[in-house]
Amino acid sequence: MLKIAIQAKGRLNEECVSLLADAGIKASSGSRRLISQAKGFPMEILYLRDDDIPQAVAMGVADIGIVGQNEVAEKSLDVEEVMPLGFGACRISIAVPRDADYTGPGWLAGRRIATSYPVILRRWLDEQGVEAEIHEIAGSVEIAPAVGMADAIFDIVSSGGTLIQNGLREVEKVFPSEAVLISRPDLDEERRGELDTLCFRFKSILDSRGMKYVLMNIPESAVEAAVAILPAMKSPTLLPLTLEGWYSLHVVISEDHLWEKIRQLKEIGAEDILVLALENIIR
Repeated sequence: MLKIAIQAKGRLNEECVSLLADAGIKASSGSRRLISQAKGFPMEILYLRDDDIPQAVAMGVADIGIVGQNEVAEKSLDVEEVMPLGFGACRISIAVPRDADYTGPGWLAGRRIATSYPVILRRWLDEQGVEAEIHEIAGSVEIAPAVGMADAIFDIVSSGGTLIQNGLREVEKVFPSEAVLISRPDLDEERRGELDTLCFRFKSILDSRGMKYVLMNIPESAVEAAVAILPAMKSPTLLPLTLEGWYSLHVVISEDHLWEKIRQLKEIGAEDILVLALENIIR
């Protein structure tokens, strides 16, 4: 049985629980739960602080975990990144007061930078050849310049709204991050097989996100043009209708291109177009 560690609360918790549910894995409910037995898969779920997850996996307390790449890089522990999960996107950036005359990384030389990610910051400063004072604090990093604790900050940025509220501006995007599935490198054969099964489920879910299943009726004379317009995993599916000279065409289309493709299809004579949600793609 696999033990998986996920964030107890915060930005990744809901998305982790949603991903597990989409994969047919349900966790027991409970407002103060620390461990729950999953249903639908041989798994125990451990609810931890995000910065404790890499250590829990490295120590073998958990076999696998879902956590941001930023925490994996900061802890620098012996864990494997198994697969990216497509959510929790953010970045760790340098931000300075709005009116600072920032001219590049050299501006930071000799200045104090507040952060909760000293390892990643030190690595980046070394790459830039900059000597700066790193002031490690656990929370509320964004207020450090306003209260005189630092000249700049190095912190997680998602939308940038928090920086604006605190009179800061982002000047260096240093480390892009998203949620990843991590694993102990020494899983036994049984747990490795369970992990492979879990990854198969996750991949089918991730492949389907942002995709729509589209059905339409199309005259025989427009079939060739429609096939040229449409993307497909192999080729569109074409089925004859009982109405002579007409076909039903089925295809999977990315949401990014959906409405433009529909416009083109309407122009060549497609009718009765249905757009359906796509739950999973099994390749």
